[in-house]
Amino acid sequence: MICYNPLAMMATNTALVPAKTVVSAKGDGPAIDISGASNRVFLVTLAITKIIEQESLDLSIYGSADGAAWSAKPIAAFPQKFYCEESPLLLDLTAHPDVKFVRAHWEVARWGRGTETPMFEFGATLKEVPAEILKEVRAEAKLMA
Repeated sequence: MICYNPLAMMATNTALVPAKTVVSAKGDGPAIDISGASNRVFLVTLAITKIIEQESLDLSIYGSADGAAWSAKPIAAFPQKFYCEESPLLLDLTAHPDVKFVRAHWEVARWGRGTETPMFEFGATLKEVPAEILKEVRAEAKLMA
């Protein structure tokens, strides 16, 4: 389990999946304690750095109140990925006040010719969205409505 440090989180990213993790089967990242976060909105960034052809990666985020029992369904998910890329996802936990821990879960698949074993090298980070930015975006959204 990794504890959330609000001061470190503002300056750096917390690894949901460590950078350059190589996977060939489904799996889970470590539990990240976010109970100390001052905001309930986070930016999750998925960075896929190496792949082989004809394969897919599904990365989703699960929540937990205690770090042991996890939600039956993901609270957020990236669209299915097939290529090397970096993708952002806004994780808004304001509708999930009971969530004190998050973790990444991935599924991989491969089809076509060649080896049947998929291979992805990727990482995913979590960073709290600062209150000032949230306030500014909400004010801008009101003006546009």
